[in-house]
Amino acid sequence: MSDLGISKRLDCDYEEAIERVKAALKPEGFGLLSEIDVKATLKKKLDKDFRRYVILGACNPQYAYKALTVELNIGVFMPCNIIVYENDGGGSTVTAVDPMVSIGSVDNAGICEVAGEVRKLLKKIVDGL
Repeated sequence: MSDLGISKRLDCDYEEAIERVKAALKPEGFGLLSEIDVKATLKKKLDKDFRRYVILGACNPQYAYKALTVELNIGVFMPCNIIVYENDGGGSTVTAVDPMVSIGSVDNAGICEVAGEVRKLLKKIVDGL
């Protein structure tokens, strides 16, 4: 597995993992902006079978506003994506984007500060699942 995000394997089924993530986002100020069912999309568009896999687009409005006021183009990295997929052999994996990885090429100390704060929140969410 790569270091693109903050991951945790869960000993629960796919649907429960999604519900846990959604419930864990709210107390940390995140709302859900989008939900992409990758399995269904690949079946519909390519007639290909794939494991159950969802991309959740989460946003914390306070941090989004702070980031956008520091760097207007930072919106290309928004929202914070969190994936949930079904593991081979049972259980699920949750991976949240690591904002420090996504903004690695941005030369702006203010954005790095915001990304670090958001990373702490996402790590708290994932670790708490």
